Amino acid sequence: MKKITKIFIYIWLFLLAAVICFPVVFAVSGVFMQQWELEEYLAPVLGGTEGMARWAALPHAPTLQSLVELLMDSPQFFVMFWNSLKLSFCILAGQTIFGVPTAWALARFSFPGKRAILMLYIVLMLMPFQVLMMPEYLVLNQIGLLDTHAAVILPAVFSTFPVFIMYRFFGGIPEAILEAARIDGAGNFQIFWRIGIPLGAAGIVSSGILGFLESWNMIEQPMTFLKTRSLWPLSLFLPEIGLKEAGMGFAAAIMMLIPALLIFLSGQEYLEQGIAAAALKE
Repeated sequence: MKKITKIFIYIWLFLLAAVICFPVVFAVSGVFMQQWELEEYLAPVLGGTEGMARWAALPHAPTLQSLVELLMDSPQFFVMFWNSLKLSFCILAGQTIFGVPTAWALARFSFPGKRAILMLYIVLMLMPFQVLMMPEYLVLNQIGLLDTHAAVILPAVFSTFPVFIMYRFFGGIPEAILEAARIDGAGNFQIFWRIGIPLGAAGIVSSGILGFLESWNMIEQPMTFLKTRSLWPLSLFLPEIGLKEAGMGFAAAIMMLIPALLIFLSGQEYLEQGIAAAALKE
């Protein structure tokens, strides 16, 4: 009976993984298709023709034309790619500089109003961008930052989501370890720097990975705050692609996926070690 249950679980997990991976397989196969083939398959969706869209798992005549066109003949792609990198890493740097000390203070210090601040952080974390869009737009316009990269970076730097993640990990550090450090004469900053950050690295890495994915894929914020096309990130490049540029669109989607995948893979091992360290019990 247990073996049968295991088989059903494996089958279910395989089907679930296949469904999740299908869009990636779809995009990869589209990269190597010729333009006429893409137009034939996608015309009912992107071309406005009648009929049902269809797809083939493998291209009939594989070609690298879409990749060559994107990497050799599309300077706009590289401008937007650089803008995405700039926005993402500036946001990550800001969230780390401001978020790590804030999360540590909320997790390890007691002060009046702490519970109210935590509730406020949770409420702000749950608010969608559409709720804060108008106030942020008016404030950024008033201080003269609208239509600059700072208009996208600053609101994201002070996001409450990474603070909430790091707060949970910092709160899981055993108090006995911190008390032993105080007995040895360590001050608050030394405890934070030498104990808090190493043992809470899992939360920092987790918030960094999730923060990068969120900032790398953001669409609404740059669409609202950036009017100059030369400032747009790569996430605004894809919606402008039509049927005639479908191959280049698939190639751009894969190129956009690569940095996010590399960030996740490079932090995976350290993330696992950090989770194990933060899971220490007294």
